[in-house]
Amino acid sequence: MTTFLKASKRTFFFLFFLLSIFKISVLKAQTNKKVPEIEGIYVHTDRAKYMFGESLWYKAYSVYPYSNLLFSKSNILYVELVSPDNEVVVQNKTILENGLGHGDFILNDSLGIEKPGMYQLRAYTNWNRNFENHFVFKKNIEILNVLASTNSQSQEASKKSKKEELTNPISIENNVQFFPEGGSLISSVNNVVAFKATNGMGFPIHVKGEIYKASNDSLVTFFGTLHDGMGKFMLKPKPGEKFYAKLLNSNKKIAIPSSLDQGYALGFRKIRGKNMLIIKTNGNTLANQTSAPFQIIFKFKGVTYFDIRQEISNPTTYLEIPNNTLPEGINQVTLIDASNRPHSERLIYIEKDKDLEVAVTTNKYSYQPNENITVTVSSKNKSGEVALASYSISCIDRNGDESKQYESNIATHFLMEFDIKGKVHNPGYYFDEANPRRLLNLDLLLLTQGWRNYLWKNLPEPKLLKAPFLAEKGISFSGRVKQILGTKAKANNTVTLALFNNGKVEMLSTETDDLGMFRFKDLMFYGKTKFVLSSKNEKGKGKGQLLLDKFSRFPLETNFNPEVVKVDTLQDITIKDNILRKYMSFGVMPENVLDEVEIIAKKKTEPSQSIYGTPDRIFTFEDERRSFSTILQLIQVTIPGVQVTGSTIKFTRYNGPAQIIVDGIPWEQEEVSFIQPSDVEKIETLNGASASILGANGGNGVILIYTKEGASNREKTIYHTVKDDIDGFYKARAFYVPNPSEKNEDSSKYAIRNTLYWNPYVHPEENGEIQLNYFNSAVETEVQITLEGITATGIPVVKKTNYSVKK
Repeated sequence: MTTFLKASKRTFFFLFFLLSIFKISVLKAQTNKKVPEIEGIYVHTDRAKYMFGESLWYKAYSVYPYSNLLFSKSNILYVELVSPDNEVVVQNKTILENGLGHGDFILNDSLGIEKPGMYQLRAYTNWNRNFENHFVFKKNIEILNVLASTNSQSQEASKKSKKEELTNPISIENNVQFFPEGGSLISSVNNVVAFKATNGMGFPIHVKGEIYKASNDSLVTFFGTLHDGMGKFMLKPKPGEKFYAKLLNSNKKIAIPSSLDQGYALGFRKIRGKNMLIIKTNGNTLANQTSAPFQIIFKFKGVTYFDIRQEISNPTTYLEIPNNTLPEGINQVTLIDASNRPHSERLIYIEKDKDLEVAVTTNKYSYQPNENITVTVSSKNKSGEVALASYSISCIDRNGDESKQYESNIATHFLMEFDIKGKVHNPGYYFDEANPRRLLNLDLLLLTQGWRNYLWKNLPEPKLLKAPFLAEKGISFSGRVKQILGTKAKANNTVTLALFNNGKVEMLSTETDDLGMFRFKDLMFYGKTKFVLSSKNEKGKGKGQLLLDKFSRFPLETNFNPEVVKVDTLQDITIKDNILRKYMSFGVMPENVLDEVEIIAKKKTEPSQSIYGTPDRIFTFEDERRSFSTILQLIQVTIPGVQVTGSTIKFTRYNGPAQIIVDGIPWEQEEVSFIQPSDVEKIETLNGASASILGANGGNGVILIYTKEGASNREKTIYHTVKDDIDGFYKARAFYVPNPSEKNEDSSKYAIRNTLYWNPYVHPEENGEIQLNYFNSAVETEVQITLEGITATGIPVVKKTNYSVKK
């Protein structure tokens, strides 16, 4: 990273901080309620389909949902994989710095990936557990087995299944729902009625049908889907008139919601580029209403942005909403009378012009296999100045997949999906600027799925918990020390924490308060780490019972229900066939899950590893242990420079007794006699500069005793000490960019890799650009480059481009 890039990154976060203060202050000034500090989480992965043995790479973004600015309330993000059996198979503690983090998973059986199928990637902070489950990020990840047979019969079945997904005639499992615009049908008013048709799996289907009067079965109008199972039609009911719908090729009657004799219908239209609100009512309502004006309230994620007073004196009232008055995204508009009673509600989507021009380009349109490629990322405003942002970029082999890819991305997630409960089918469609009807069809989505599942009806309230989940800035240890018999607190005890990681030891100490409580907070360490907590009284004796609070956060309850698919889709078959062809051409066997293997040979016992760095002396024992009747005799005879007097063990070079540590836990000298010589595996000594690793506790030297697994002395309970392992932050691997000219044992594997390049931190430099370089694989294919990220001003960005690799 260049010096300027580092400076650019600092500037980016400085601007983010200033903008955060400004926008949050504005929001809080606009509502009497306190705006909750919810963390909006999004995780960008390099792909959505993987093979066994491959790596899944991810970049995490945490934003403040009301402004989409990067948000750093928490520093720990739990990233998990949930199996098709609804079990959490692995969890990474990913560190979040200034709202950004990254990591990876190796998808093999040692991780818990035991079979192909649909897995769920999910991510959440401890703080967000106070709110409803919707604020947990979830994404489906599919693991394919390329060796699974795909015969012609399954392919034909797949083609039929894919075709029927949108054209299947209605069956008893299909579902059609009707949603009057604004909430209710109003008599004697031209009402807009939206509908949504789905099959038994919840996928949208195309339907056609007719609307009939219930009184005489006379035909009123036709309807048909316009996009993804959704559509709309007009209906003007008379007072007391009822209607039903019939779908073609079906005799089933579906009731249309009844109309109200009095009421208001709130509508929304884009007319010649203007945002127009339409309030419709009937003469009966106007004749009975008071003269008091109505209030129209505009909310964004439950926060009131502004409201206006409006008299309603005509059957139809039009109001223009300037684009600059509302934030970009889904807004809630509610019509309320003078008695504060809501009459109608409408969701609207506001899209704004952005002072931003982001581009991803390659130096050529077509490349040779193994050729070096340069990708240029440009991030500027319309004046040509740098637009500070944090991006992540993925370059993948499409493996013959030519389908339109409308999957979820950072823009769809923060601007739409984050606001709607339930799954949105092909969310990327609504943000693809190449689709001229995308905003019209997005409005259909809000009329149907948004109408019944809108998340932000009110500001989310934290769960009423006795002990709410706290925002975590680091890893914490807490607990209390009490008398062994009874509940009396042991105040002013010294509690020592030793962390053993990668051959290094970190020692921390604190004192218990009047209630015997202690806490080590916001610690930062990586990977599997051994720890020892011990408590000593004011005389330096290990006394009392140490009770450690639960520091490992249990995973959230899983509710993953993977879709049941009997045959592969055409897309899956194409991808699997192309990957298998690559493997066969280059002589590489796909890595698949092994069958269960039963180990019948006896495991060779390895000596316990030293956990306090490099000892001065190591003593291992075989049969000579049997010649000693006590552990004290064993120590006296076999360890030079050690003197044993009664139950006191000391090095002759020091005046005081040595520190005794058994299996990582400090023991009192008089307790050592409980150990049987035959249970000892190894003894180490620290009696020089190496003893300083334990600070003052090592001032008279240290004797470390390791016992064999299953040793009888382990039944002795040491109440004042706790020893265990803890997973620290996950230390993310760096993505390896292979050079084809450098041959190694993995050259064939890299030659057919499916992710060609991954970079979680792409930050524009002084000129608003940054160049990235990597080598293509050895395969002729189409490569897709996807860039996602967020600017310092809170604009989600998605850009894609393709290029060819051919000889």
